[in-house]
Amino acid sequence: MKDMPADQTVLPPQPREYPGVNWEGLKTLYLREVRRFMKVGMQTLAAPVVTALLYMLVFVVAVGGGRPVHGVEYGTFVAPGLVMMQILSNAFANSSSSLLQAKFNGLMGDFLTPPLTPAEHVVGFGLGAATRGVVVGAVSLAAILPFARLPVAQPWAIAFFGIGAALIMGFIGIMAGLWAEKFDHMAAVTNFVIMPMTFLSGTFYLVERLPEPFRTASHYNPFFYLIDGFRYGFVGQAEGSLLAGVIMTLVLVLATGWACLWMFRTGYKIKT
Repeated sequence: MKDMPADQTVLPPQPREYPGVNWEGLKTLYLREVRRFMKVGMQTLAAPVVTALLYMLVFVVAVGGGRPVHGVEYGTFVAPGLVMMQILSNAFANSSSSLLQAKFNGLMGDFLTPPLTPAEHVVGFGLGAATRGVVVGAVSLAAILPFARLPVAQPWAIAFFGIGAALIMGFIGIMAGLWAEKFDHMAAVTNFVIMPMTFLSGTFYLVERLPEPFRTASHYNPFFYLIDGFRYGFVGQAEGSLLAGVIMTLVLVLATGWACLWMFRTGYKIKT
């Protein structure tokens, strides 16, 4: 059998090239993450609002009463911390659950097969998680406002620390989702790392009132600076160093984002 002439050889279709950023693929991944949590709004939006209102009921009505803190009403002091708690927990839950469920259902190929770079994966998952955190925070704030008078002293601080916290926890959720091999691992991260750091961050009290060494240790808790800076945006008073909070937020966004990029580039617990 004679060989087919070179000019008549049928070649397989070449993969499509995406010079620069694959904007269409990135948008699709981001919208997939957003629609994923919007589809179950009762679980992802309504439930956090109910949780925030219950905290307001317990700590403000039953415990705090009308006792002022740093010259502001206790409800005004607590409310920003409750909103930040919802931002932190929901941003983490979105990216971590998305990746862990994909691993368990054997759907990681759906993310790896499209022509998306590791950086585009990180941005898509991170922005999707941050969107959920910010949306839940905004809804929780709207639900809390009738029960706590919240001024707006520094809008830039509200936006900076709110978005920064959502990005940090979204990236940490990516790291946890890629690292975890079963749901018990994810529960351990949530129960033994995220929740303790959240409750020991000065959400419901002034850190300066803690005895040593807990007072000093609290100033090494990143969540303390996120909540303190976010609260500063409303009441205009910060318990810790605002400059340290700004620097720490920027460093954590870059560090956690880089760690996620490294995990995707190396195929950490993705490629077997």
